[in-house]
Amino acid sequence: MANDNPKLKKNGGDGTFVGNFLRGVVDVSPELLNLAGTITGVSALSALGDRIKGDDSLTSKDKDIALAMIQMDISEAQEVTKRWETDLSSKFWLPNNIRPIALAFLTLSLAIFIVLDSSIDNFNVENEWIDLLSSLLLLIYAAYFGGRSLEKIQKIRK
Repeated sequence: MANDNPKLKKNGGDGTFVGNFLRGVVDVSPELLNLAGTITGVSALSALGDRIKGDDSLTSKDKDIALAMIQMDISEAQEVTKRWETDLSSKFWLPNNIRPIALAFLTLSLAIFIVLDSSIDNFNVENEWIDLLSSLLLLIYAAYFGGRSLEKIQKIRK
């Protein structure tokens, strides 16, 4: 879902399908756009869908497209959740531990690059690698700790 149009990026990231679509619509109401910018999770996407259905600033065609994109976002979120649940329910060691292993590996790689970059005069890490490593670390930290927090909250609610 990579797009070079800066209007179609949320905080420098890819954003959601529906959020990117709404940012590209010229006559969308600011309230709807702000609501789309704050959504996280399936229930919030469903609430956004209800708001889009009742919004007067979008054409009928734009509403249909936005609602279809919400379904794509919901499906994507549900599939990620299923994949993580499958990983956690596996009886094998590697699928159960792949998130912490990736987190530890990338954190260790970052620490090694920092030490090498600061202690060896001719050692230079290219900016592309720094960008890639920082993006991966941010994604994995958010997914791991955010996912773990969400799992704990859901267990408490049950």
